[in-house]
Amino acid sequence: MQTLFKVALLLYIIHLTGLRLYAQTVSAGMPLFEEALRRKQLTGELDSSFSFSLRPIQTDQFFNESIYNDFDNLISGNEVINGTGNGNKVFLRPFPIINTTAYNSGRPYGWGNGPMIPNVGFQNKLSGGIAAKFHFINLQLMPEWVWAQNNSFNGFSNSFDDPIIDAKFHYWNHGDNPERFGEKSYSKLIPGQSKITLSYGAFEIGASTENIWWGPGQFNALIFSNNAQGFPHLTLNTTKPAKTFLGSFEGQIIMGRLEPSGYAPSHWKELNQQYFNPLSEDWRYLNGMSISYQPKWVSGLFLGLNRTFQQYSEDKTNSFGDWFPIFEGFTKSKLFSNGNSVDYDGKRQDQQVSVFGRYLFKKAKAELYFEYGRRDHAYTAREFVMNPEHARAYLLGFNKLFELPSSNKLLQLRAEMTQQQESVNKYIRYTSILASNNTSWHAHYQVRGFTNFGESMGVGIGNAGSNVQTIEVSLIDQLNKFGIVLERLANHQDFYLRGFGRLPEHQPWVDLSLGFLFDYQWDRFMLSSRLQFINGMNYQWQLDENSTEEFPVGKDQFSVFGQAHLIYLLKPLKKGK
Repeated sequence: MQTLFKVALLLYIIHLTGLRLYAQTVSAGMPLFEEALRRKQLTGELDSSFSFSLRPIQTDQFFNESIYNDFDNLISGNEVINGTGNGNKVFLRPFPIINTTAYNSGRPYGWGNGPMIPNVGFQNKLSGGIAAKFHFINLQLMPEWVWAQNNSFNGFSNSFDDPIIDAKFHYWNHGDNPERFGEKSYSKLIPGQSKITLSYGAFEIGASTENIWWGPGQFNALIFSNNAQGFPHLTLNTTKPAKTFLGSFEGQIIMGRLEPSGYAPSHWKELNQQYFNPLSEDWRYLNGMSISYQPKWVSGLFLGLNRTFQQYSEDKTNSFGDWFPIFEGFTKSKLFSNGNSVDYDGKRQDQQVSVFGRYLFKKAKAELYFEYGRRDHAYTAREFVMNPEHARAYLLGFNKLFELPSSNKLLQLRAEMTQQQESVNKYIRYTSILASNNTSWHAHYQVRGFTNFGESMGVGIGNAGSNVQTIEVSLIDQLNKFGIVLERLANHQDFYLRGFGRLPEHQPWVDLSLGFLFDYQWDRFMLSSRLQFINGMNYQWQLDENSTEEFPVGKDQFSVFGQAHLIYLLKPLKKGK
């Protein structure tokens, strides 16, 4: 109560001083607004030098004056985006209040929802706060509160034979992705999208707990997305493209802290006791770097690189190489001699690297993008060229807008595919003994997965080789959207081949879903919603009770996923003209 009183008193004092107030940030994955800004770039109304590969988006640096006015008209005159980066040295602005309610029947579904957890039943997230700037000092307070019903559900079965259960725990023991977060309802209050930084020109340095998103993906990202809750980190980043004689650059370097979930993976206690290798309680040090480049001579083209390293804090020394392993060589041959990697592997570091590209077709109002990643060093450059598919994941996507005749409305067609399943070359690359240690994207060998509090920080569809394809068709009227989405999710394909590859009666678990999208604005209230119907074929690789060896029949499960973001745009707190 004392904290709330102090915040209220601060807002009242600012109101009396007559400071003009403006928004500062569109958070990574922020419902409705992030997608709207991306469409604005496709229609040519926003600066085309922004890559959309480094989020959150610093809106006070983003637009020119004419664009502010257009965007204000688009959202009924509210000053969500206002002012220019050059003109406003002092401001304070309340963030929109966002309440997200989600419901899953029968089994968890959905990803990219920040601190919300895989849940059955109802779940709710509430956020809001303020952004302030005093000359070069930036302050953002946007805590998040989550509550989840966290009902029990029919997860991975304990009736499988030991080799299958052992195969499942192979991936659970190389990650931190529990099926269920405890046995009771779940609640958590976190700093959320908060930060304090110093800025100068196109650069910013400071401390943050925000979600970050690296890469051009719309529904997924290979390294960082908003799938898990944000983590505390120190950051040096650009707030807008830094223009040089070679073109424009955007980038970020981070030093962060990641935490374990504290939960065993299976909802069956006897399986955890027999197969689970307990998680270390130690936190992990994370060092990451992202660079995006737009060549001066090729308008609309963006090329970039992401790289991360993580290491248990107890293993990290104070050497420069342990503080900043992102500057380490990209090939293993430079890291040790005589073919002996024991000392290097003893550092217990896991890395991921990805390259990405995005191209804007300005006249066509379209974009095409990709991201390709690896989670293991190549031994030499030649080995990478000869075997680029080793330990890889990738995503491809596009977005296209069609102008409808005699109307200001648009038809939006966008799609994306994400592939995490290991390439078949692993059967040639490894002997049967070495193949026993093979893992999947985000399921790491040394440091138990690329996660924070039990959720993957990049791709959220599963840590054992899941693949997904999504296509959306929508009618767009300013911020209003009416559409359908079709999705196919092949669950944990690497585990399936490891555990069931020689048991053809068990078919892959594949989710086919149809969803309806409805976004609408009523003055300062906005709604962004989704209702999705999922048919889980061969759910959890289980067999129907009528199945026989001669005529195997998988067990299907139908479920419903619903989610609604209710947004309220607070009025600017300002005095006078």
